[in-house]
Amino acid sequence: MAPETAPGLNVAGGDIRVQGAWTLAALGPRMKSLRRALSAAPRGGRWDLSGLRALDSAGALLLLGAWGNHLPTQLAVSDAHRQLLDELRGVALARLPPRRRLSITGTLVALGARVLAGLVAARQALTLLGQLCGELAALIATPRNIPARELSATLYKAGLLALPITGLVGLLIGVVLSYLSALQLRTFGAESLIVDLVGLATVRELGPLLAAILVAGRSGSAMTAALGVMRLTEELDALRVMGVAPVRRLIVPRVLGLGVLMPLVAFWTSACGIVGGMLVADLELGLGFGQFLEALPEAIPVGTYWLSAGKSVVFGLVVGLIACHYGLRIEPNTTSLGAETTRSVVTAITLVILVNALFAIAFRDVGWHD
Repeated sequence: MAPETAPGLNVAGGDIRVQGAWTLAALGPRMKSLRRALSAAPRGGRWDLSGLRALDSAGALLLLGAWGNHLPTQLAVSDAHRQLLDELRGVALARLPPRRRLSITGTLVALGARVLAGLVAARQALTLLGQLCGELAALIATPRNIPARELSATLYKAGLLALPITGLVGLLIGVVLSYLSALQLRTFGAESLIVDLVGLATVRELGPLLAAILVAGRSGSAMTAALGVMRLTEELDALRVMGVAPVRRLIVPRVLGLGVLMPLVAFWTSACGIVGGMLVADLELGLGFGQFLEALPEAIPVGTYWLSAGKSVVFGLVVGLIACHYGLRIEPNTTSLGAETTRSVVTAITLVILVNALFAIAFRDVGWHD
């Protein structure tokens, strides 16, 4: 940098002469030294900025910070530079907000706010559930008003299109479960028990649970985002203006569709898991497909299928209700759209696991024998 453009500060008695280019690029390597020089400059001196070759916001803020956000009484500066200083005076003393310190009171207030927000969300969910039950009762009384097109669209998008990913995951889980079990069963000479282990584990627990989690992440998020976009574009308000109930046309088909298709997707996932276990049983234990399929009906009682279907229906209803609940909560901005979609998936998966645990405890004696 040429000497005449280098930022500098000369103090001679009560006169302070600022010269050079006070720009961000020029100030960078000299920032600390110039800050110290400005702090040491005499108060109430005569400031001469006529020698400035360039001044940008970085240099202006540095000078205003040294002046306490007030222009000196004796200041020689060009009109353009004075205008810049005047514009930035309100910014010069801006500081980051003080760091909030944790306190018992603040923690309790934050906890109370979270609890109240949770109660409000629960009330909204119960309100939506009540509206849903009312609409279902009305549709049962007048079946011709059932939104068949929307219901079939849900069955296709959330059910049929989900078969590849759920089947693949079920197959891989069956392979892993069967392979790890085969290593232990071979040690005890109980190779034939792999049919019971894989069959019961996939049909009773893994199939419905994996299907619900995958549908929640795949279709639940899509439902939440779709309803959120409809709120952003004010389509929900347009439906109300036209006299169309959004709950009947949008919520009922989604929730009811997931409740209907979830048992089918769960059985498909379980079947793929059994196929994976059957392949490993043949390769690792020499248990042929015929032997496996012959022992399978005795290994899985009929009650297990009913239990799997029943809790799959509940899983579907939970995922659909949560997806629609968070979709209707989305505010008219993109930040809320992303945040509520994330909350929808996390909440749905958490509740599915919780409901599965409740089913495991409540029906622990069901489905083990005919």
